[in-house]
Amino acid sequence: QVQLVESGGGSVQPGGSLSVSCAASGFTLDDYAIGWFRQAPGKEREGVACIKSSDGSRYYADSVKGRFTISRDNAKNTVYLQMNSLKPEDTAVYYCATPENSAYGCYDVVRFGLYEHWGQGTQVTVST
Repeated sequence: QVQLVESGGGSVQPGGSLSVSCAASGFTLDDYAIGWFRQAPGKEREGVACIKSSDGSRYYADSVKGRFTISRDNAKNTVYLQMNSLKPEDTAVYYCATPENSAYGCYDVVRFGLYEHWGQGTQVTVST
């Protein structure tokens, strides 16, 4: 059974840093695209980053480029999102997601929303 569990959210002041994790079970992360999404109250879900080891691809939304870094530890079957220079507009629940089809790339997952599995999310709050 595929399961994704996010952790590591919290509260931080503007300009600060946080790292969130996505631990996967029931499948091998290395074969699939894993995307990070966020959703703030009253806003649509936004795909912010994605990684797929098998083709070496990474994707970042313009809103986080240069500030967020996605990485993975295949031995731990975990994907990380390091968030630096955080802004109040980064406040949201952050989810990781992955598709059933290993052929889907980051563009499919993040831009077209082609995923079937996601976690419960972790809250990130950036405020003074």
